[in-house]
Amino acid sequence: MSEAERKEPEGIALRVDWHIPEGAQSQYSNNVLVQAGQYEIIISFFEAQIPILLGQPEENKRKLEELGSIRAELVSRIVVSPEILPVMIKALETGLETYRQAKEQA
Repeated sequence: MSEAERKEPEGIALRVDWHIPEGAQSQYSNNVLVQAGQYEIIISFFEAQIPILLGQPEENKRKLEELGSIRAELVSRIVVSPEILPVMIKALETGLETYRQAKEQA
């Protein structure tokens, strides 16, 4: 095999036209579970309904202890290649920084 044949093929950068269909549903998530598979990362998003507590602090604490747990419903799950995870983390960090800057200016 020649040197030229062993070289990695050159990539071509393509612009991405993001398309979000009209009527696409958004789900609220306040919990996340990340699991590592053999060849993938599984990210599951959940919504947990916190019980309404209207009593005194001691009474609320007792009610929570009696509950023992609350149910978290899966709202979405994505499975990604481990190679894309650093890109996702960078995008999340950028989004969070943009949010914080906007909040400071408000």
